[in-house]
Amino acid sequence: MCFSASASFVTAGITGAIGIVVLSRVREARELPLAATPLFFAVQQATEGLLWHTLPGAPDGSVSRGLTFLYLFFAESFWPCYAPAAVWLVEPDRNRRRAMAVCLAVGAGVGLYLLWWILSHPYSAVILDGHIVYAAAYSQPGPVGVAYLAATGLPLLLSSQRTVVVLGVIVLAGLLVAYAFYWEAFISVWCFFAAAASVAILFHFEWSRRGRLRASGA
Repeated sequence: MCFSASASFVTAGITGAIGIVVLSRVREARELPLAATPLFFAVQQATEGLLWHTLPGAPDGSVSRGLTFLYLFFAESFWPCYAPAAVWLVEPDRNRRRAMAVCLAVGAGVGLYLLWWILSHPYSAVILDGHIVYAAAYSQPGPVGVAYLAATGLPLLLSSQRTVVVLGVIVLAGLLVAYAFYWEAFISVWCFFAAAASVAILFHFEWSRRGRLRASGA
């Protein structure tokens, strides 16, 4: 997270524990990607925790650069592909799945484009004013940001399942807060809010589990 190594590692531990609990609630293979989401957030937050330790001593070293690449891969390339796919798989409504499929196609395009961008352009991470700031040589065009947002947030809001919609609201609220108050460390702060949204994923699977228990009891 953008405040300290300990904050990153604590967040990683909490989201990792949530991920383990959520996986124990899975009953169908199609639920696995959404259930595994907190574990991926845990890896991402742990990566940033390690950056807090490596950047002061060797900001341009191979370890720091490798960790920076891994974090940016998760933040910019992995999530726009993975998030819409995970939600699409658990959506029961056919019409909503079609709309989500469009978001998935957009996310795949954005994710591949940003991966190419990371691999072919200079990037760095620096500690600035109590935050980790991820910097690139060039800023992204506005349409890329809009497409990224559509891929990561819109599928959640399109869901017919209330707990998934709540997850989407948390993710988008985190975006607004990060943009308004932590612009320089936007990537870091927004990803922290998204990781915190893992609690909503836990509620989603717990709600589903209790629904199955009620149905079997009836």
